[in-house]
Amino acid sequence: MRTSTRIAGAVTGLTLILGGAVLAAPAVRADIPACTQMAELAGATSSESVAAACSRGVSGDLQSCVTGLSEAGVAGGAATGACRMAAHEPR
Repeated sequence: MRTSTRIAGAVTGLTLILGGAVLAAPAVRADIPACTQMAELAGATSSESVAAACSRGVSGDLQSCVTGLSEAGVAGGAATGACRMAAHEPR
């Protein structure tokens, strides 16, 4: 086998391996602690309700997260920001 063929095969294999590692890595890391901290700083009254709401934000249900945080005493804008922190949603 020629050296150029071996090098091309090695480069192709390496590209496929690294590409698979990128695809297997999680795209976004959830941040429940940041969400709960932001909600508590904004005046949340129940830490259990806040944790449950932030968990819904992590799963992508931002509307339910905002509703839960609002019911826990967090103002609308702060609730939206906290839920976005939970899901690391770009603003």
